[in-house]
Amino acid sequence: METNSTKNTAALIHLSTLTQYLIPFGNYIFPIIIWSATKDKSTFIDQQGKRAINFQLSLFLYSLVLCLIAFPVLFVTVFKNVSMSSIFHGEDWILEDFSLANVTGIVAVAIIAAGFFFLLKVVEFFLVIYASVQSSNGEDFKYPLTIPFLK
Repeated sequence: METNSTKNTAALIHLSTLTQYLIPFGNYIFPIIIWSATKDKSTFIDQQGKRAINFQLSLFLYSLVLCLIAFPVLFVTVFKNVSMSSIFHGEDWILEDFSLANVTGIVAVAIIAAGFFFLLKVVEFFLVIYASVQSSNGEDFKYPLTIPFLK
C-alpha cells in the first residue's frame, strides 16, 4: 500500500516532464532531480520515475529519427529551387519555378514525418497527464512504446 506522499511524488515526477514547454530540457532535468532525490523512499517512486524518464528518452529518440527524415528532405526541396547566384551575390532569394508539381514522393514522406512528430507531441501530453492521474491513485502505469534505458 502506497502512502499519499509516495503517490503524490510519483505523480509529480510524471507532471514535471511538462516543464519542457517552459524550460528547454525540463522534461529531463526535473524528473531526474525529483526521482534521484526520492527513489530510496519507495519502490513505487523508483519504478514510476524510471518509467517517466525512459518515456522521455524514447520520445527524444523517436523525434530525432523523424527530424532526420523530415528536415533534410524539406531543406533540399526548398533550396534546389533557389538560384545559387542570388545566394552568393547577396540578392533576394527568389524561388525559381517553384510549384506543387515539383513536390515529389519523398517530400510527401517528409511531410508525413513532420505530421507524426506533431502527433507524437500531442499523444505525449495526454499520456503524461494520464500517467500522473494513475500514479496519484497508486496504480502502476506503463507508457506504451517505451525503450527501457533505465532498468
